[in-house]
Amino acid sequence: MRFYISWHKKANNELEKLPAAISRRILNSVDKLKENPFLMDIKKLKGREGYRLRVGDYRVLFVIDKEEIKIIKVGHRKNIYD
Repeated sequence: MRFYISWHKKANNELEKLPAAISRRILNSVDKLKENPFLMDIKKLKGREGYRLRVGDYRVLFVIDKEEIKIIKVGHRKNIYD
């Protein structure tokens, strides 16, 4: 089963503020989620709905809704969970 990726406006803005090299790494990792997100380095979030994808020192928070992966937030690991 293939998943569709959608970006929340806030997550897209956060991604654009990051350096180009980091943005490319994040986009490549998010693109790999389309095939099967459960084969990647993801973990279920505690205390809230969703999952996180680890990309070096950066995290991508997302929710899986049927065949859609909704990217909610992107940021450095020390600020992302605030």
